[in-house]
Amino acid sequence: MNCGNMQANGEEQDRDSELSCRNGAQNGESSSVGAAHSNGLLSVTNNGNAVSNNNGVPAQPVSNNNSTSDTNSGVKKKKRLSQSEEDVIRLIGQHLNDLGLNQTVDLLMQESGCRLEHPSATKFRNHVIEGEWDKAESDLNELKALMHSPSAIVRMKFLLLQQKYLEYLEDGKVLEALQVLRAELTPLKYNTERIHILSGYLMCSHADDLRAKAEWEGKGTVSRTKLLDKLQTYLPPSVMLPPRRLQTLLKQAVELQRERCLYHNTKLDSGLDTVSLLLDHACSRKQFPCYTQQILTEHCNEVWFCKFSNNGTKLATGSKDTTVIVWQVDMETQQLKLMKTLEGHAYGVSYLAWSPDDTYLIACGPDDCSELWLWNIQTGELRTKMSQSHEDSLTSVAWNPDGKRFVTGGQRGQFYQCDLDGNLLDSWEGVRVQCLWCLTDGRTVLASDTHQRIRGYNFEDLTDRNIVQEDHPIMSFTVSKNGRLALLNVATQGVHLWDLQDRVLVRKYQGVTQGFYTIHSCFGGHNEDFIASGSEDHKVYIWHRRSELPIAELTGHTRTVNCVSWNPVLPGLLASASDDGTVRIWGPAPFLDVQDAEGLNGVRSENGVEKTIATYSGEFSVRSNGASRLLFDPNRSFLISLSSPKLPG
Repeated sequence: MNCGNMQANGEEQDRDSELSCRNGAQNGESSSVGAAHSNGLLSVTNNGNAVSNNNGVPAQPVSNNNSTSDTNSGVKKKKRLSQSEEDVIRLIGQHLNDLGLNQTVDLLMQESGCRLEHPSATKFRNHVIEGEWDKAESDLNELKALMHSPSAIVRMKFLLLQQKYLEYLEDGKVLEALQVLRAELTPLKYNTERIHILSGYLMCSHADDLRAKAEWEGKGTVSRTKLLDKLQTYLPPSVMLPPRRLQTLLKQAVELQRERCLYHNTKLDSGLDTVSLLLDHACSRKQFPCYTQQILTEHCNEVWFCKFSNNGTKLATGSKDTTVIVWQVDMETQQLKLMKTLEGHAYGVSYLAWSPDDTYLIACGPDDCSELWLWNIQTGELRTKMSQSHEDSLTSVAWNPDGKRFVTGGQRGQFYQCDLDGNLLDSWEGVRVQCLWCLTDGRTVLASDTHQRIRGYNFEDLTDRNIVQEDHPIMSFTVSKNGRLALLNVATQGVHLWDLQDRVLVRKYQGVTQGFYTIHSCFGGHNEDFIASGSEDHKVYIWHRRSELPIAELTGHTRTVNCVSWNPVLPGLLASASDDGTVRIWGPAPFLDVQDAEGLNGVRSENGVEKTIATYSGEFSVRSNGASRLLFDPNRSFLISLSSPKLPG
């Protein structure tokens, strides 16, 4: 996009047919307002000189002593706008135009000497919005010379004729629609499959039927505006800006700031209405689950495992004390209370797995345990107690996505696929299993084994393949919801992130102490952007998925932390199980300063003005009324406002 300077004799050098901006005003002086024209060019006068007319041809000046008078008055020449300055002016102009501030746009274009879009594009836009299809089609011939890809004209013409065809059908003009289909659309020899679909709309009995089948808004401004948005994608931005370009850029900037924020852990509206563009996005550590909310002490021995249900409403914990405790999560206060205690696991409980619908819970024991328990959580009854052989070791389990089957195995050399009654469906011999996972395809089972690898096993075609190979024993692993990433706890090495599709090691996370204990890590937080793991140094470590260094080290446990689980629904709730016999529930800071809350979305509250402040647990609508400080209880139980007393006098 180039700019040419207006010449003193009234002649303009038009170096490029795609010019989008022209400078001609004196620096620091506004040109007198002229008339705005539909082709995007303006008629402007400056100190009596005609600058241009509505055809873009320079008019003859009234006098030739303008530059002399300017020099005598001490006015400096206006500097030439840079490319970025021109772009910004056009973006602002487009946004103002979308808001209906047309006179403001005219004045902006006049004072800057810029052009919002090429006159041919303006003419084309008007004809499309008005439904003048023959004129719009004729405009394409003018635009063809301005396009980088002239072949795109065929695609644009197809879109125009498709709209024309549908509008004829809606108006009941079947013969005219048929003529468009046969004589105009078909000869283009483009997208014949779509033409066949369009021909089927001839059978629609009424307009509502047509709109439903065509998934079309009907004749009018709405559908034509959507059509124009599609057509604009084929035009260079120097000719016509992409629709809502400024909003698109601002959204991208906001999203980029959120992505770079190490503590961002909330799902916010992708629109711009909920954020302030006046502040950079920044989340405080106080909003992150780094603070102990509850300590669950009902177990009377080491707690080996913990796992939130898929719907986030329950937490199951397994212990060396031979019990499983199921806790109810209050989704409002985010407090947990004991719901059920499941007893009778003679060897203790070292692994738990919820069924996809959270109806059942399977409990497994340590290495010397040959039994497996399948509980109905709704009734609290034991549905199945399974044991294939006393020599078996059933230490890990994974549910098939259909919820009707599961796989289980251990380090004695085999693993099985069973139904809900414990009946054996299939088995795989010669595999010493450390950990299991079923992929969402319903066919592939991932198993880590004693050969320091993870292999994929297909029970349908009885094939297996190597996916991950480590140099040290894989103590446990878990897989992201989309099945793309695997998180491994590797003996003496720590936590490793693997890409299962590309079969490459993505990242090694630092800080955690991992020996030969079985420690279970997890993905969690909004969009599974975070990773948490227990550690033999009694801490819980949290990393942002893209950062090798921990962003939080949680202290409080007094012995090894065996397992962590992030609530899949409440991104601010994390549980950890430890050999110290406790389960800790982690959440944001007990009291959240209003300034910290603002960091979530950049919304600022001002005295007497109602603003929405989003926290991890919901939204508060607050009127500060002069309070100098607001403190929030994250459980939303109460709000404290602090203000300085007014001194007399």
